[in-house]
Amino acid sequence: MVTPQTPYEAVLHAARDVTRLDSALDAEMLGAALLGSVYAVADADRETAVREFVAGFLAATSRRRSAAATTIRAVFATLVPDAEGAARIRPGVYAPAWAGQLGRVHLTGAWAYGDVYGDQTSYLATFAYDDAEGGPEHAVVALVDHNIGITKDVFVGGPAGRIVEQAREICTEDEFTWFRTEDPARMHAEVSRHLGVTDDLGELPAQGSLATDRALVGARLSVLPGRAVAAGAQDVPPPTDEERTRLVRAFLGSPEAARFGLDAIPDAELASLHFCLGLLLDHAASFPDADPMRWSPTVAELFLLDWVHRRAVLDMDDAALLPRVLRGWAAYAAHQRGLPAAAARRTDEAIEEMVPEFARLYSTGERRSPATAAVAQLMADGVDPDDPAALDAWIEANRHRLTDDPA
Repeated sequence: MVTPQTPYEAVLHAARDVTRLDSALDAEMLGAALLGSVYAVADADRETAVREFVAGFLAATSRRRSAAATTIRAVFATLVPDAEGAARIRPGVYAPAWAGQLGRVHLTGAWAYGDVYGDQTSYLATFAYDDAEGGPEHAVVALVDHNIGITKDVFVGGPAGRIVEQAREICTEDEFTWFRTEDPARMHAEVSRHLGVTDDLGELPAQGSLATDRALVGARLSVLPGRAVAAGAQDVPPPTDEERTRLVRAFLGSPEAARFGLDAIPDAELASLHFCLGLLLDHAASFPDADPMRWSPTVAELFLLDWVHRRAVLDMDDAALLPRVLRGWAAYAAHQRGLPAAAARRTDEAIEEMVPEFARLYSTGERRSPATAAVAQLMADGVDPDDPAALDAWIEANRHRLTDDPA
């Protein structure tokens, strides 16, 4: 056996049996899996890496006339139609009968389902070929994780009807989930926007079929109405200063604030109360959807056991008050969003369980960023950050610590 000398030759060899497949769907899934290896090893901008690979492949194999070569060229051109040279590709005369159905699909339904907290949303769409020769009706599922702002996984498979019914049944049986018919244009925008972020990750999420199915999912998304929204765009802008003030006042006048004793905080602790509330709003603004009312056990954990230690310097009064403020705000947010009582209770119980670990992390400072650690040390040394002379003197005296500290 001759060993392939180039990546293009290796792909041709891997696709040598493409004409023996039963349908256009099988061929498109094979093509997506082959391109998945390119997607997975790219350092960043994976969509561009795949597009450039396809352009190179089409150019390098332009003189190949075997049925397998012309067919896989047509498959790649269908999956990545914006690659240079793709528009000129046609199946060869010896291509299988189903080759004329490559990419010729139409939408048959769209749905969405997820958890009541809004941590994750799965978008589900089903497609059928214009001619049955293309293959069976199939489903595309994309999982969007709103806490990290990416499309975390994608999947293409069937039977389409069974996948839809399984998703519906799971959500019907779980009070913490929902299922609905979805606007295809919204699915297009949301999945594409978050996929754009995923494409630029230095490291892809583990497991799943993200790499192997990415190209085919992209091709199916292009069938949906509407247009993709640029990666990094926000559904909801962060609240303005005036809106933040209104949110805080509404909360402090709520039954939830009263339940946690936050409506009658002593004057000496008011500064800490408003500082803690500001941290909650700042944390919400760090998410793409910037929703200060979206709190769940997962979001609370991200905030209390990670974000706040990296981004804020707390004194002892702040640290003592923050978990109580979070519990009150999360309860208020759950009420505002109309979450089931059981869902609100689950979040509150989770926060209560996190308090000992939060206290430990606060005392050790092990998750502080270098900048936060420096500010914390400055405050511990009694230096006024608003005194330029004192600040310069402290920096000069501690220059060795700031440059040598591995933290």
